[in-house]
Amino acid sequence: MKQIYHQTYTVITGASQGLGKALAYKCAQYHRNLILISLPNEGIESLGKAIKSTHKVNVKTYELDLVKEELLNELIRSISESYKVDMLINNAGVGGTKRFSDATEKYIDNIISINIRALVILTRGFLPLLEQNQKAYILNISSLASFGAMPFKTIYPASKAFVRSFSVGLATELEDKNIQVSVAYPGGMPTNKEVTDRINTHNDFVKSTILSAEEVAEICMREVFEGKTEIIPGAMSKLSRLFFMFCPSFLRLKMFKKNVLREIQQQEISNYAS
Repeated sequence: MKQIYHQTYTVITGASQGLGKALAYKCAQYHRNLILISLPNEGIESLGKAIKSTHKVNVKTYELDLVKEELLNELIRSISESYKVDMLINNAGVGGTKRFSDATEKYIDNIISINIRALVILTRGFLPLLEQNQKAYILNISSLASFGAMPFKTIYPASKAFVRSFSVGLATELEDKNIQVSVAYPGGMPTNKEVTDRINTHNDFVKSTILSAEEVAEICMREVFEGKTEIIPGAMSKLSRLFFMFCPSFLRLKMFKKNVLREIQQQEISNYAS
């Protein structure tokens, strides 16, 4: 493994579990100091201590709700005054499966605020810090879902499509500043029992795109340092991308409706049973 030694820090949002946690460990393996951000009460401080003990890197942790814009600005100010940052990983994101007619304004705003607004504010806020480095990196986590609309997941794919468009455009805008902007499109990852159960309701093709968070983190970090703008982890996910490109929309949407409706019905049965 190529070793990269830094006195600078990598900022990772949504770092307490799943892909964020895997990315934190992978960055530590590259001897990168870390600033880890998560929601309160998700054990981020304990995770930071574990990574520091294992990999001998400096780890700072912050707990805050990224929906709250005033806290975002305070976070950016605090980090900017105290640390040198040469990598930002916007990993925090939320989704869900729900009939749009059942989605509350709070549910919708939460997805938009975290997946879009927080990512943009953090990117803009940390840009002056990143520009101070000879080489800097931004990695935004989108999703395979960004390549096509999905019934019963109407808000999530749209938010991730924004991340894709924003990242690709920004990559070109910042290339003269020596800031590498990458965007990753992972498929589903069995990060907890709820997600695993949801994945298991889908067909074999969807299941074939599933990688562990650790596998996705390994691919993402390797390809970021290789200078790739768009990252699709895994061969089956690349095949899935071709499916989005060439399958007629009406047929693809019909297939998704059948599969996601099964997921919805499974949730409704589970909620009724509880």
